[in-house]
Amino acid sequence: MTTPVSIRFQATDLDQIATTEGRVAVIVDAEGKLDPAARRVNRLTKGALERFVGSDKFSKMKDGDVTTLACPVGMAAEALDVVRLSRRPALDDARKAGAALAKVKDGAAVLLLAGNVQKVVEIALGLVMRVYAFTDHKTSETKPQAGVVVMATKPEEAAEAAAPMLAVAEGVFFTRDLVSEPANVLTTTEFSNRLEAMRDLGLEVEVLDEPALEKLGMGSLLCVGQGSDSPSKVVVMQWKGGAADAAPLALVGKGVVFDTGGISIKPAAGMEDMTMDMGGAGVVAGVMRALALRKAKANVVGLVGLVENMPSGNATRPGDVVKSMKGDTIEVINTDAEGRLVLADVLWYAQERFAPTGMIDLATLTGAIIVGLGHENAGVFSNNDDFCKSFLKAAQAEGEGAWRMPLGQAYDDKIKSEIADIKNTGGRDAGSITAAQFLQRFVKPDTPWIHLDIAGVASVKADTALAPKGATGWGVMALNRLIADGYEG
Repeated sequence: MTTPVSIRFQATDLDQIATTEGRVAVIVDAEGKLDPAARRVNRLTKGALERFVGSDKFSKMKDGDVTTLACPVGMAAEALDVVRLSRRPALDDARKAGAALAKVKDGAAVLLLAGNVQKVVEIALGLVMRVYAFTDHKTSETKPQAGVVVMATKPEEAAEAAAPMLAVAEGVFFTRDLVSEPANVLTTTEFSNRLEAMRDLGLEVEVLDEPALEKLGMGSLLCVGQGSDSPSKVVVMQWKGGAADAAPLALVGKGVVFDTGGISIKPAAGMEDMTMDMGGAGVVAGVMRALALRKAKANVVGLVGLVENMPSGNATRPGDVVKSMKGDTIEVINTDAEGRLVLADVLWYAQERFAPTGMIDLATLTGAIIVGLGHENAGVFSNNDDFCKSFLKAAQAEGEGAWRMPLGQAYDDKIKSEIADIKNTGGRDAGSITAAQFLQRFVKPDTPWIHLDIAGVASVKADTALAPKGATGWGVMALNRLIADGYEG
């Protein structure tokens, strides 16, 4: 598993600053005022830093920008990276600065100098998040990532403040690794094995196999995977960090480890990207890992439905009718609208078994959400305004784009079936909304619920602020903050 680059906090050491041979990064206030750490660097460089800060180049820099001074005089460092940042920077700007440092890092050690604890922690998080690379299947030698030493006036306080954020970073990396894996490696069995390994972190993990799912009546989920040799599974992860009698928050993830579309087969072009169709389950797994690592004081249950959607002589056909765990019958119009069939049974099971205080599902569900929102925002659907506002606030605080979409009876009417209780698609019009309406049929009226369609944000073709192109881990930070702000004392 990819692990975040190591961060070590220590007190400021002038000799170490002078003799470090990698890169040294120093934070300078946007007004050009040098803090004690920057003044030390300025003395070493015989005033070069102060001269740069007084230049037009520095004045044209924006918050979070980094300028590199190569081979600074008076220092052994190969480069001095000057970070411009306000005294009280926006969270996005501080993390952007860290990400900018990661881009110039190139495997070299970084000595980061700063006085303000929260500022330096956010910069360090941005650096850690952006330095990620998935290299598990590259046979050529890769340069190991050197660690980062952070010098702060209160190193113990900084380390304590950074610990939960670095736990979240590990959760993000876990999600990115899962989404990046090819389907011949991340089978349903391998996925469940990786989740079971998190018992070592204190999570309770239970795997429901096909006989157990058949006994529960999960005909909707099972119909998706019946054309594949990979067995369908539901994995239940429980973190019990809150009061013993408190109902948990439930997170539910779509885990289609590969999606051919089934009998309604997808076009060949781009089908290789369907290794990421388990992105919702990946986010749930990453959140559960982060909660366990930081010992969150909340009760949270994560449930993921793991299937593979393949065409075969045993595959579900368009026009088939299947029965869900709830008891509703479903006419399968299109076997490529499979994610909602998986989620329907897992959502119902989560409510029947855990009676959660709220429920959030995540899925790379529809291409329609990408048409509507691009790759900048996930689609957010909810039956509860307060619950939805809490999530949107958390997502905004973490810089993870999310946009609320409508629900309504007119959209629900589009998924009425002539021969069953419901059909699994309402056609091209409002495709992401009718998919959400389908899921809402399996949510009890008194259960606060959010559906997150992450098809556009789970994996992207270009670099983002905190991630290289590919898997982003979108949602881990937002859900962790939602839990920290709303479910921990």
